[in-house]
Amino acid sequence: MSAVDLARAEIRALKPYSSARMEASGGSVLLNANESPWPAVMGGTGALNRYPDPQPAELVRRLAALYDAEQDQVLVGRGSDEAIDLLVRAFCRASQDAVVISSPTFGMYSVSAGIQDAAVVDVPLRADFSLDADGLLAAVSGRVKIVFVCSPNNPTGNLVPLATIEQLATALTDRALVVVDEAYIEFAGTLSATTLLARHDNVVVLRTLSKAHALAAARVGTLVAHADIVALLRRILPAYPLPAPCVEAALAALTPPALTATGVRVAGLLEARVRLAEVLATFTGVREVFPSSANFLLVRCADAEGVYRRLLAAGVVVRDVSHHAALADCLRITVGSDDDHRRLLAALGLREEAA
Repeated sequence: MSAVDLARAEIRALKPYSSARMEASGGSVLLNANESPWPAVMGGTGALNRYPDPQPAELVRRLAALYDAEQDQVLVGRGSDEAIDLLVRAFCRASQDAVVISSPTFGMYSVSAGIQDAAVVDVPLRADFSLDADGLLAAVSGRVKIVFVCSPNNPTGNLVPLATIEQLATALTDRALVVVDEAYIEFAGTLSATTLLARHDNVVVLRTLSKAHALAAARVGTLVAHADIVALLRRILPAYPLPAPCVEAALAALTPPALTATGVRVAGLLEARVRLAEVLATFTGVREVFPSSANFLLVRCADAEGVYRRLLAAGVVVRDVSHHAALADCLRITVGSDDDHRRLLAALGLREEAA
């Protein structure tokens, strides 16, 4: 048995839609897709009158190189959200199957499960926000098809050790996928779970260009998994998931000079994260600044609602995450620019030069 056999039988048997762009490559007279023969009236970059390649070869090649994967292990879509949705739809039967999450964590896992009418089994993080691997494994029943692990976790900012992820993958062989969301891993300085793919066919890794590569508006996310899982998900991927301008932006961000510049930016952000954490800890309204391996800080306040409103009145928007019981009085603050930090600290009554 392989991990792809865990997918819904009707998805494995599905004959995918064959788009006009997939059926014809290399032609110079394109009369098969009912496109306009003229460029867009308002102009723009590229041939916007033509449908884009569903999986642009050069983008797939560069992403595979970036994530140290084979090209047939890469699926590109609209951010990690689309990959999460595809996985739940492909592997979970409505009203029968389930996913496992460990709250507090990224909300889209539960949302996608709810849309598919898959149950959500929550094995909460421990008090120190570490993953309860033993408790999680004990909660995995026969109906669980996907276990979501966010590392670094959003909104707590902590890493799940690679050894723990491998423990899950080993225990869940032929039972469930272990989907590791690594949206923030560039800020963590650690190995990716893609290093586990050679040993575990049930590991799926989600990556994105939205954070470290500064392309949130382009919505380019990557799923890295065994080739048979990628091939399966391509069956239910929308015909044209990647707008041409977004592909161009991604290709520009993946050139050697751009990658070097991104590395410099990330290093600077990590230094800024340390400085910001130190200064926030001096604010009398802050009870704790939690360690972070991401590009944000989780901060517990004496009065999170009051601090939130104070910042908002000064034009500074942070994320109130205190709705979760484990995060009572907590705010999530993104590490921004020096000017962002000066305004943040000024609104809190702290010295601007401290940032």
